[in-house]
Amino acid sequence: MNHQPNYCQLPAPCVIESGILVNKEDIKRLINDLTQVRYIHSLDGVVQNQGQGWILEVFNDKNQATVVINNSLYINLQSFDYLQLTQISPQESHFDLVQDNRKLTLIPLVTPCQDQQTSKNLGFDNLEEMLGEVLSAKWDVQLDEDF
Repeated sequence: MNHQPNYCQLPAPCVIESGILVNKEDIKRLINDLTQVRYIHSLDGVVQNQGQGWILEVFNDKNQATVVINNSLYINLQSFDYLQLTQISPQESHFDLVQDNRKLTLIPLVTPCQDQQTSKNLGFDNLEEMLGEVLSAKWDVQLDEDF
């Protein structure tokens, strides 16, 4: 008789709109999609700092710190135990990075879809405007050289 243990393969977690993530790669993927956020830093439920800023880097290194300064956020996933997703409304979710009694709440000011659309629109408009300025400057230089 063959007595092999019966291991059940559990499916990967599925989090939709709210829940808790502990896998650092899952957390990194979510946080990397955020660009501009409102942040609230609290200890034991008491707000210590809050403001707005840009997430400039998300990394996973036990030797570096999470740093929030001058409207810039450098988030080290090693600074937190888990991420709690909370859906506030159909259009708004909060991202709570939690470590013991410390919580860093990230509230997106721009959703990834809005950010992409804005980038596309601004990209084309800016390109058109810059091209006009370059051509105008070139004509000015040519006129100056002719005189």
